[in-house]
Amino acid sequence: MIDSMEKKVLVLNLDHSPVAIVTVQKALVLTILQKATSLANFDYLRIRTIDREFFYPAVIRLYEYKNIPYRGVMLNRANLYKRDNFSCQYCGSKKNLTIDHVLPKSKGGKTTWTNLATACHRCNTLKGDKTPEQAGMKLFALPFRPTLSYFLVEYAERHAEEWIPFLQVRSV
Repeated sequence: MIDSMEKKVLVLNLDHSPVAIVTVQKALVLTILQKATSLANFDYLRIRTIDREFFYPAVIRLYEYKNIPYRGVMLNRANLYKRDNFSCQYCGSKKNLTIDHVLPKSKGGKTTWTNLATACHRCNTLKGDKTPEQAGMKLFALPFRPTLSYFLVEYAERHAEEWIPFLQVRSV
């Protein structure tokens, strides 16, 4: 359980796309300065001053659209393992994980979200320099490029259920 002072706030652009995660303090400043409005609160938490009481914001939306270039989710080992639920996409094992090029590099396979899958050392060795079909292996799920929302949902499910209605999960 996250301490209430460590709760994070989801910041949405004017078009409701997620743009940032900020501290409660930063979210309150944005709302007090009328740069954002609160769309959802952590109902069980309050911030009290000498003469006022504020709800703890959970989701805020900016009043003005901010043009933030979409950089996508960084392709790295940690994010790939997270996308694949820290399990081998061929057998389900959670031990000795490696990264597999579904279409091997020697056959023109690229290092992209849609061509990489988490594989245990055993399955990666069995598959070798072949496609899954050639090796007689089947992927549990096809590799996909995740969105920022995809990763935020996981956080929200554990720490901020109030975010879930504002996150649309789909791959790009």
